Amino acid sequence: MYKRFTPVAWCKGSNVYEVNIRQYTEEGTFNAFARHLPRLRDMGVEILWFMPVTPISKEGRQGSLGSYYACSDYVSINPEFGTLDDFRLLVDEAHGLGMRVIIDWVANHTGWDHTWTRTNPEFYRRTADGKFYDVNGWHDVIDLNYYDHAMRRAMIAAMRFWIEETNIDGFRCDMAHLVPLDFWREARTKLDTIKPLFWLAETEHTAYLSVFDSWYTWQWMAATEKFCRHQASLTDLLQILHRYRHDFPPKAIGLYFTANHDENSWNGTEYEKYGAAAKAFAVFSCTWDGIPLVYSGQELPNRKRLKFFDKDQIEWQDTCELHDFYKTLLHLRRQHPALHHDDAAPQLINIASHEPVLAFTRCHHNRQLLVVLNLSPNEISVTLPEQQLKHSLKDIFSGTTVSPDAPVIHSLKGWDYCVLVN
Repeated sequence: MYKRFTPVAWCKGSNVYEVNIRQYTEEGTFNAFARHLPRLRDMGVEILWFMPVTPISKEGRQGSLGSYYACSDYVSINPEFGTLDDFRLLVDEAHGLGMRVIIDWVANHTGWDHTWTRTNPEFYRRTADGKFYDVNGWHDVIDLNYYDHAMRRAMIAAMRFWIEETNIDGFRCDMAHLVPLDFWREARTKLDTIKPLFWLAETEHTAYLSVFDSWYTWQWMAATEKFCRHQASLTDLLQILHRYRHDFPPKAIGLYFTANHDENSWNGTEYEKYGAAAKAFAVFSCTWDGIPLVYSGQELPNRKRLKFFDKDQIEWQDTCELHDFYKTLLHLRRQHPALHHDDAAPQLINIASHEPVLAFTRCHHNRQLLVVLNLSPNEISVTLPEQQLKHSLKDIFSGTTVSPDAPVIHSLKGWDYCVLVN
């Protein structure tokens, strides 16, 4: 039986901000993005996840610029974004501001004209007549052959390159469950000797959570979207949370989100999916037991689907309307001990209401956090059970106070939220 890896210490109570370099600025470069670092740090961003920074294959390319996820060389920089030195400088600037940097790693497949197709065709799955192929219906990529141990060694060497050459702090591993688990175990065992790394898996396969620090809460995302379409109930949502609590490894940390690059481009913005509930579920992502993800432009907020294969710049304004909203939540995560201690797991609170209300509390010693989400379009008042109020608590957004003597939250508007702390 393999021992589970321990999550890197600095990911506790942290957050992830996904960077779409192509669409972030008019220039679409590392240097142009760097101008946003002070703003993001002020907002409370701690881990920057860069979508793949490697060059994109030309053969089989979709759209005018192609997919980030169709790599042509694992140890080069996409020239559209700048140079390797530009990326090194960007990582150094982020570190100087107290942020960590992880990069997207696409280990299951490459683009059709990756350098390995010429130097090592045996690294790929091939048909009986020697042709490359992909089993998932993705037309711009071809699958790697994990039975080839030389390919595995080359893959780990490529990952090592980015750690040693650019000083990144970890990897977000694309479709991690499509790659054999024993590869990831070998990769982490070898690469963690260089420095403690953060390993984020795009998966909900529980076996993989013995290796990875954090994983995608896809079931939650799908259920909340159905809820907002009146296709699921609050009970359905609570069942998902129960499953995560009892069926998943206790130290594996769920990544909660209302948007990411795939969701935004293919399924819709958070406003298409959640409507007026978008901010309430963002509050949940930042206060439940996990790590919240914020996607490029959510702080604006960006209300358009960004094209995936073509240039489609985020339409930044002079100010970001939700900067302070996210700043309040992300700074709370770092400052409130109940949000980054293992002994402060959320405890659901039963609220007597004709409308669906999701409420929970988290406590660490004498520090309490209590969250109430009105998951309905109707204005309500909420009476909190007195035994759940250990102190007088103040809402971090409105300044409203509740206490054991006056445990009522008056006039909570439709889809509104309270985050109460002492």
